[in-house]
Amino acid sequence: MTLSGLLLNTVLAGTKMFAGIVGHSHALVADAVESLSDIFSSIVVWRAIVVAAQPADEDHPYGHGKAEPIAAGLVSCMLLAAAVWIGVTAMQEVRQPHQAPAPFTLAVLFVVIIIKETLFRFVLRESDAAGSTAMHTDAWHHRSDAITSAAAAVGIGVALIGGKGYEAADDYAALVAALVIAWNGWRLLRQALGELMDQSPNPNIVDSVRRLAQETSGVECIEKCFVRKMGYAYYVDLHAQVDPEMSVKRSHEIAHAIKDNVRAGIPTVYDVLVHIEPCLPPYRPSRPEDGRG
Repeated sequence: MTLSGLLLNTVLAGTKMFAGIVGHSHALVADAVESLSDIFSSIVVWRAIVVAAQPADEDHPYGHGKAEPIAAGLVSCMLLAAAVWIGVTAMQEVRQPHQAPAPFTLAVLFVVIIIKETLFRFVLRESDAAGSTAMHTDAWHHRSDAITSAAAAVGIGVALIGGKGYEAADDYAALVAALVIAWNGWRLLRQALGELMDQSPNPNIVDSVRRLAQETSGVECIEKCFVRKMGYAYYVDLHAQVDPEMSVKRSHEIAHAIKDNVRAGIPTVYDVLVHIEPCLPPYRPSRPEDGRG
């Protein structure tokens, strides 16, 4: 899928660059440069997926999943760099008189917008199914490319309809697109950095882990529960309180049962580290056999 996107981006970037130069559209040339960054980002994501899929080894006991957010961070930085380049170029071109773009450039952009939006929706759906941060970022890179193409189309349309004096309309449109791309790049970069720093995932996942662990027979309560994402998988560390008079053998069995229950209920959880603690007053919950309300 990523390789197909790479080939498609190469064709689109070449087409837009050629049409932009021949059709005298600075916005279309800038859009082509942004598409060139898509090509590099697709290569980065493809390699990240290959590395992240490698099993754990002696040097990487938790696997290679961090390759995903690292790739996402690189792609996000490329989005920010492309936004800066497009914005600076557009501001320079606004101050310089130039020829109006050719009408055929609009047709090129309409085709590009349809293709890139379709590719965005497809990659986004696949990234949600796989839980891949890098693929999610790559999908939004396709959406950003569609935005720059749409902005260029609006600018070219205004320049063609307005006639003399409106030649810079496509440059203003490119400037607006640069701001949108910069916002997307920063938003996705924050997400990648959060995963690299083991930021807690969606609260629903943590709540589900707590519930499944709490429902395990022999568990009095769950004191602590930490979840972190590593590529496609989640790793869980939790503290479970049990009867203080319980044997070591029985508490060990409960720990294994907690792990099995959580992994069965949430297939994306790769491992669960359980720390057993005695449930002592005043934290011990009331039970009917204790004779308390």
